[in-house]
Amino acid sequence: MSFGTAFASALSGLTAASKASELVSSNIANATTPGYGRRALILAAQTTGGNGQGVKIVSVQRAEDRPLLSDRRLAQSAQGDAQTRLDFLTRLQTLMGTPDQASSLSGRAAAFHAALTEATSHPESDARLGNVASTAKALASSLAAVGADIQTARTRADAEIASQVQQLNDALGRASKLNTQIQTGLGSGQDTSSLQDQRQQIIDQIAQIVPLREVAQNDGTIALYTTGGAVLLDKLPSVFGFTPTAAISAPMSQQLGGLSGLTLNGRATPTSGTGSYLLGGTLGANFALRDDIAVSAEAQIDAVARDLVERFQDSGLDATRAAGDAGLFTDAGTTFSPANEVGLAQRLALNRKVDPDQGGALWRLRDGLGATTPGPPGASALLSRLNAALTANRQTVSGTFSPGARSFSVLTGDLLSTTSASALTAQGEVTFSTTRLETFTSLEAEGGVDTDFEMQSLLQVEQSYTANAKVLKAVGDMMQTLLDM
Repeated sequence: MSFGTAFASALSGLTAASKASELVSSNIANATTPGYGRRALILAAQTTGGNGQGVKIVSVQRAEDRPLLSDRRLAQSAQGDAQTRLDFLTRLQTLMGTPDQASSLSGRAAAFHAALTEATSHPESDARLGNVASTAKALASSLAAVGADIQTARTRADAEIASQVQQLNDALGRASKLNTQIQTGLGSGQDTSSLQDQRQQIIDQIAQIVPLREVAQNDGTIALYTTGGAVLLDKLPSVFGFTPTAAISAPMSQQLGGLSGLTLNGRATPTSGTGSYLLGGTLGANFALRDDIAVSAEAQIDAVARDLVERFQDSGLDATRAAGDAGLFTDAGTTFSPANEVGLAQRLALNRKVDPDQGGALWRLRDGLGATTPGPPGASALLSRLNAALTANRQTVSGTFSPGARSFSVLTGDLLSTTSASALTAQGEVTFSTTRLETFTSLEAEGGVDTDFEMQSLLQVEQSYTANAKVLKAVGDMMQTLLDM
């Protein structure tokens, strides 16, 4: 072996060892960095004219388990979907309360029933009549508060949709640019590992919003598709369109107007049902919350409000009330019409004729809403009928309650029960999806950077560096000896 060959071989070995040391250091430093792929140096023999000239660096290989990565992303999407649904149901359950809480719907209904019972035994007592009015107002206010919060949740979901659509468009644009940079870098022989890390981090963000599949191309680029088959990224990024709504009221929907749907590259795309490309991520969950889950919850609370209004709007209950006049509970001060049930809970109010805060008189609870002057203070017939109307078994005519007649107290209990059951089911789905995500994340971490292995590799690199350095020193010494002769 000539001096030149020995020198070239040792120098190439030092260069390879230096690069290997750099990669090992990077692997150890980024062992817990999300999206980081372990680097490995690929070497090959270097020859010139058939003679060995040491080693050459072929490439830097970035480790990636694509099937596991895909499963983890799908689990990530499912967990985001389930958590979004649970958050809404948990808040709804908290607002409605539990039967043992005085501030719950059941507690308010029980307090109203107790106040009516006490007033029936002492109809002359203004204090007891006042308690009837205050507990009735509290019950109406509780129903209204739940209805209003449901609409607030729909508005928040709409704003979150707008935010996620913007994030989605931005992320797809960045992924497309990285595709181009990676393709160019690979074409010129550059190490594009860091660019691939950035791209993976961006795709992970997209996967939280929309469930997707990644398809690798031969030129180093990737294409992205939703699990429903829509193209997210293929050469060029797709563009989603959405127009947020500042405030949402109960009657508003995509079908009836007032709420924006979603467009993909300028074309309307379904946001629910089997034809939707979005099911399974946080974007689809927010559409479901805004357009389905919260709407169904609103329908249930409106059905309870309607049942309460109609119990006290019965024509035979109060002979002093003119035909067509509102009963004890009103639709924003007017007579309730079944055609206007949507949003009723938010408009529910105590009849101003018996509300001192609105200029009404408490004695009308005893003598009738249409009475012009107080009657005998000991009359309790109307109060007794009001109490009987509240406790009577009555078939609910709207909502999705199970068939069968029930008292108002039982109806509110059924509402709380179904809400709690839905929240419990959602909690189970979150637990399952979270466990699944943690499992895939753990498996991904196990296949990532092993610091023990990297430290062993570093020792080997140091040994290689030392050996090549000794060769260079030996060549130098020999050349110096020749020069000194």
